[in-house]
Amino acid sequence: MEGPQIRFDHFLEQFPQIELPMTFSDDTARTMSKEIPPLSPRVIEQYILPLEPGMADELTDFVACLRLPDADDYVGLVYWRADLAQYHYTLVTINLKTQELIDRMVIAGTSYDGEEVTQSHCVLTEALMIYQVSGQSPGGTFDYTASNSTARRFQIAESGKIVEM
Repeated sequence: MEGPQIRFDHFLEQFPQIELPMTFSDDTARTMSKEIPPLSPRVIEQYILPLEPGMADELTDFVACLRLPDADDYVGLVYWRADLAQYHYTLVTINLKTQELIDRMVIAGTSYDGEEVTQSHCVLTEALMIYQVSGQSPGGTFDYTASNSTARRFQIAESGKIVEM
């Protein structure tokens, strides 16, 4: 990467510490992006893209959503990624000493694969529990049906690992 490197603490400052619980749904990123300045291309290139398992192009958007309350050995961050046919909220935990990824999980979002719409919402609690509900529907519209939904719960362990309960 050309040019000066961005300090890790500057990267972390891009993520506001917001009081939990927090619900992640369709409107969350829109609301947050009105209050949080956009991430610079250099921050995205240096810190976000290495965490992402897919390609990003000039149409890909990222918004810093929140930083979890301070932990001893890791920092937890949630960001929003929007691509052409999908958007999602991703929770990452990063080792504070080594700045290496501990764990990564898409916690909410919407995607369309040409046949099915998949939609997930979640609540992240003060106890660092993640309650997630997901559903799928055929076609371009989403009609919520409880019987077609799955509910899962996770917790962020003291180590920073995201563990299904």
